[in-house]
Amino acid sequence: MRRYLVVPLAVLLTACAGTAAPPTPAYTLSASTPPPKGDIDSFTWAMYAEPPTLDYIYAFDYPQNMILSNVCESLMRWTPQLTMEPGLASGVSNPDPKTFVYTIRSGVRFHRGGEMTADDVVYSLRRQLDPALGSYWNKAVGNVQSVTKTGPMQVTVKLKRPDALFPQWMATSAGTVVSARSAKAMGKAFGAADGGLDCTGPFKLGTWTKGESIEVDRFDGYWGRRARSGKVIFRFVPDLNARTTTMVTGEADGGYLITPDSYARLQSSGKGRLYFGKSLTTINLSVTNLKGAIGDIRVRKALMLALDRQGFMKTGLAGIGSLSAAPAPRDAWQGATPGVTTPVAPDLAKAKQLIKEAGATGKKVVVATSPIGPDVSLLATAVQAAGTQIGLRVELKTIAPDAYTALFSDPQARAAVDLFPNTYYLSVTDPLAGYALFRTGDFENYTGFSDPAYDKLVDRALAEYDPAKRAALTAELERKEVDQALWIPVAEWPTTMFLGNRITGAPTTISYMYYPWAADVGAAG
Repeated sequence: MRRYLVVPLAVLLTACAGTAAPPTPAYTLSASTPPPKGDIDSFTWAMYAEPPTLDYIYAFDYPQNMILSNVCESLMRWTPQLTMEPGLASGVSNPDPKTFVYTIRSGVRFHRGGEMTADDVVYSLRRQLDPALGSYWNKAVGNVQSVTKTGPMQVTVKLKRPDALFPQWMATSAGTVVSARSAKAMGKAFGAADGGLDCTGPFKLGTWTKGESIEVDRFDGYWGRRARSGKVIFRFVPDLNARTTTMVTGEADGGYLITPDSYARLQSSGKGRLYFGKSLTTINLSVTNLKGAIGDIRVRKALMLALDRQGFMKTGLAGIGSLSAAPAPRDAWQGATPGVTTPVAPDLAKAKQLIKEAGATGKKVVVATSPIGPDVSLLATAVQAAGTQIGLRVELKTIAPDAYTALFSDPQARAAVDLFPNTYYLSVTDPLAGYALFRTGDFENYTGFSDPAYDKLVDRALAEYDPAKRAALTAELERKEVDQALWIPVAEWPTTMFLGNRITGAPTTISYMYYPWAADVGAAG
């Protein structure tokens, strides 16, 4: 998955013009925030955008999932430590490589009444498979052959082929369970502002004021740990400066996705604390055209050697992060050894030599750019500078912010560029998810790369349910991908969060995408 850092264009122009950046805050990763000392009536959370829908089958980005994770739940659950535990399924077995049997938790109530049953689970998963609905989670469920009720509180999922990622996807929105009765009754209004939701989470959907906010209210019939706050108000503040101001003034009690130019202001405000936590997010350059100059692997490797990644991280990310050795983030490996551990060291002389050997001197390379954020604008500018130094003719193609998303879904939009900045996060704690996408024909295989040997190795890794053995196969995939330089890795970016002095308890990791994080937030004193 991908996202953009939303930063005003003025900030980017200032950085590019060489004006001194604000001081960088101390950078340490926090495993958690202090536990609350009591309950709280409500708190307000600042968000950069309003969700277009809260229908779980379309929950494929930050605004949707940041809210939905507290209202609806999945069969399995991502934890703040980025591990997996039982959710609405109290247990799961894997009797053969293509079968998963879920025991459904009993006594779980929906927000609008009635208990969750195996029929609700079957309906919810089958809804992801309905081509007429066009779920955004097809990547996760496309290998499902059937979903059937096989006992009073048991659901069996049959796969077309072994898939070690499938059980992990069940901790994301792909595994969400909703009330079949309510979803059918609401029809197309399900998940919409004028419709509603009927789920099982610690909060239930309250007032949705279009263009302003979404409120969720504590659900007293929740099967799990009671939420510490009676209400959460999610306020939509698209303007970054205004969003930061809401946190400094106390209008908002906090927010995730704090962007680099806000770090110093929030850190020095005295109104709360800025946290950095584990993330599964990397910033890369995606290759989209293997037929042009960039199709020569020597040109791709030359750009990797010439790119001032350290300078980009200092200017674009305020020094918060680390250089990437490969597209999959280190935190995804869970203690296993990656295939590539050392970032490429800059070597301008070698880069120039590779360009000469490739006969690419003076050849054109088109890089997409957009006034969206430093992960796009500043990185594209850095690529142009690097390419010019080694003899390439790098052109920047400016794309409107609302059209930039087409690069991730429309091959025709990508046809006009050779490279584009891509900030990518994993939704499961497994690096295989970051390398399976280079299989022939994969939706996110933007290069159009095709190698039967690579495909076979992906299939072997997916069929391996032993974590250590799968990690070893994934490490081999990583070495192959890096050797081909299909994505040029740039930096890893941690999760960023601001908590006002009034509250505490929120997780610091990217788990907030699928874990009911708001239920942990309570009074700081």
